[in-house]
Amino acid sequence: MMEESSRFLSLSGLSGVLVGIYALAGAFMAESLIYSNKLFGWIFNFNILPDLLFMAAIVLILSLLTVTLLTYRRTKKAGTKIWNPGSRLMLINLAIPLTAGGVVILIFVFKGIYEIAAPGCLIFYGLALINAAKFTRQEIFFMGLIQVSLGILAALFPSLALLFWAIGFGVIHIIYGTVMYFRYEHKSKKVTG
Repeated sequence: MMEESSRFLSLSGLSGVLVGIYALAGAFMAESLIYSNKLFGWIFNFNILPDLLFMAAIVLILSLLTVTLLTYRRTKKAGTKIWNPGSRLMLINLAIPLTAGGVVILIFVFKGIYEIAAPGCLIFYGLALINAAKFTRQEIFFMGLIQVSLGILAALFPSLALLFWAIGFGVIHIIYGTVMYFRYEHKSKKVTG
């Protein structure tokens, strides 16, 4: 009872899978926009920044809507509320590093320093997950560590940054969502269904 009041335990595993799929689709589209001429090597096209930002915004909005709707559906089935002390604490602790990181990344991108985008997204997202993990499932903490590690690798190998971004936001979310679904949701369906 005490754990339920201070922790938010109703995150949807299916939403993690869908977020991963959105991220992989976004990475594929970004790759085709960024690298326009493979015949002569990887050539960055600097005129596509508005398109990339629009595409990133679409992936982010779809991801947030999916997580919110599927988590709401899960809490409703469980007879709990989506907005409780645990969810508030989790969101606050997630939002602070995520918002600060987003602002810093946008400042650098608008100054023409594009190499910070992929590593910065992964690192700040990872730190946000680590920070929020105190108020939800422990698996979030480990996913955060993986995201930070991938962000560091993306900074070390900038030519592979989009690949590390796709692994972090795509593949890792799909794996995480699948594990969470079978660990927590699938079991509860067997018990109740």
